Amino acid sequence: MTKGPRGGVGPISTRVMNLAHFLTQAARRNPQDIGFVWGERQWTWAEMENRVNAMAAALIAEFGVTKGDRILVQAANCNQMFESMFACFRIGAVWVPTNYRQSPEEVAYLAKASGACGMICGAAFPGHAKACREAAPDLGFIFAIGEADFGEDYDRIVERFLGHACKSVAVDRDDPCWFFFTSGTTGRPKAAVLTHGQMAFVITNHLCDLMPGTGRDDASIVVAPLSHGAGIHQLAQVAHGVKTILPPAEKLDVTVIWALIEKWRVSNAFTVPTILKMLVEDASVDLFDHSSLRYVIYAGAPMYRADQKRAIEKLGPVLVQYFGLGEVTGNITVLPPAQHIAEDGPEARIGTCGFERTGMEVQIQNDRGEEAAPGMTGEICVIGPAVFAGYYDNPEANAKAFRNGWFRTGDLGHMDENGFLYITGRSSDMYISGGSNIYPREIEEKILLHSDISEAAVLGIADPMWGEVGIAVCVARAGSAVGPDDLNRWLHGRIARYKMPKWFVFWESLPKSAYGKVTKKLIREELEKRGELLPDGRKVSA
Repeated sequence: MTKGPRGGVGPISTRVMNLAHFLTQAARRNPQDIGFVWGERQWTWAEMENRVNAMAAALIAEFGVTKGDRILVQAANCNQMFESMFACFRIGAVWVPTNYRQSPEEVAYLAKASGACGMICGAAFPGHAKACREAAPDLGFIFAIGEADFGEDYDRIVERFLGHACKSVAVDRDDPCWFFFTSGTTGRPKAAVLTHGQMAFVITNHLCDLMPGTGRDDASIVVAPLSHGAGIHQLAQVAHGVKTILPPAEKLDVTVIWALIEKWRVSNAFTVPTILKMLVEDASVDLFDHSSLRYVIYAGAPMYRADQKRAIEKLGPVLVQYFGLGEVTGNITVLPPAQHIAEDGPEARIGTCGFERTGMEVQIQNDRGEEAAPGMTGEICVIGPAVFAGYYDNPEANAKAFRNGWFRTGDLGHMDENGFLYITGRSSDMYISGGSNIYPREIEEKILLHSDISEAAVLGIADPMWGEVGIAVCVARAGSAVGPDDLNRWLHGRIARYKMPKWFVFWESLPKSAYGKVTKKLIREELEKRGELLPDGRKVSA
């Protein structure tokens, strides 16, 4: 050990394991085990390691990629996309995945904002490749996943370089490995910089807090884009030699998901509440054996109590919730299966998203950055090794995101005396009616307890008398005749009068983001598009 400048023990080195070594370890220990399944195709860990080595070697030798360079990836879920993550990590490059549902213009912005030197693009997205080439002058190369006019096929490049050895580049704890773009629900997406050291902690934490005991005999199914939370979840599977099952089609087919769970004896899955709701409400849930499931992990948005109870009824004690933004890589709180209680009551802690993740500290703070008392609403702030390194090339956003070392999530909530966190909603979702703060989530929870309502979202709109009032956008279950008067009567006595929405509208479905989330921004835009809001934000009178 060496003495630090103040007499303490200072670090000899900040070097950490390159994350690509997770794949190397799996290939060494279990070379012939199945590592990845996509439709009818399978790859062993040894085959995956060889393919990643080949692509890593090609990126260096043929495309001139060096440590720190950014590689944009626009592709639907596929084995090549997953491999590209490890290839980038291996050579010290930064993986910059997009959500493949984004438009060419949106992806072109990501190419320019990230300063990407190259692009790997699915053959189905020629417009995206063209837009990126025009918008990003530093984009030196584009190659395709599949046959395409805009570049050579990924697999042909791999075939040319098979057999080439490519050792993992040495990396330090704070070397970036992944630009995790925010969903941009309140403006342009920002690139959250994830690092090798941070992500090593995240993977360890996922295995510790979300799916303890997960190992070689397990299997994990992908039901979300690998570009974001699902990619992190699958990286954790690789770390413990767990096979990944990728459904054959881009579009969610609930029956196929349950069939794959039965076939491969899937033990864990990561998804979002909207997809989990679809899975357990579909009749096919009862047609296949899903007893192998030990952990069904959901995140990305709170799960309403009514949906939670239905999932517990269908799947048993397997639900795991975690709360954590991309900037904290999912590592803020966890609610394990034992805390998912089906019966209402004090032990159920209805509405909680759990307690602090191992090694992380959460604090509710007021506007001055002071810790709030238990039960008091404030901003959810967090510190710990899972917090990202900051936003790329965005000092203004970084200044707003941190205060006294704490990362400010922008979410509002409170914590009880036992350390369980309750999310009230995004600070941007709160509205003020007649001088009182209104938190939409509380109202949405009550609406969804009505047996004829499938989805609901409440947001504040302008009102000349009260400043703002609530409008509830609801989706009725098939065959239901529920209407505004029914919901008015239902809510009477369940919430305070000042919290009652002034308007109720019914749609066939709620718009969802590319990540499967219901966002207030999309609902407001849809209200405007349908002509239900005036230019000043007020409701068009019925």
